[in-house]
Amino acid sequence: MIVCIAVVGHQNNPLYLQSFTEEDDALKLHHIVHCSLDVIDERVNNPRKSGPTLNETFLGLLYPTENYKVYGYLTNTKVKFILVATDLEVRDADVRNFFRRFHSAYVDAVSNPFHVPGKKITSKAFAERVSTIVKSFGSNATT
Repeated sequence: MIVCIAVVGHQNNPLYLQSFTEEDDALKLHHIVHCSLDVIDERVNNPRKSGPTLNETFLGLLYPTENYKVYGYLTNTKVKFILVATDLEVRDADVRNFFRRFHSAYVDAVSNPFHVPGKKITSKAFAERVSTIVKSFGSNATT
């Protein structure tokens, strides 16, 4: 189950952060997202020979915590997508599919002529589309 997703700009400025948990975990999830930025920077700036290539946008599992798994995705414009999930048995194919759909929603949101580049995404249509993608991820992971 997805508990949090985030979009972080190329200068590590938060563009969108949404929590999908009923509990009062917002601060903890913000901290997890913030910590994942260091892992992304390390992977991008110090690629391993066995790791993903520089052309690979899906960064895979960034790090696991006691209760969560954190996944990352880097666009060609250096915008970072971060996914925090509680399900410890998530398949990479499901996460890749989620990021592909999420990236498409992001592109549609920032292509809006009223959106100011580099500013937070406040579109209600984007939030609803993200909610739909998150709900469909949960149903795909259980089947």
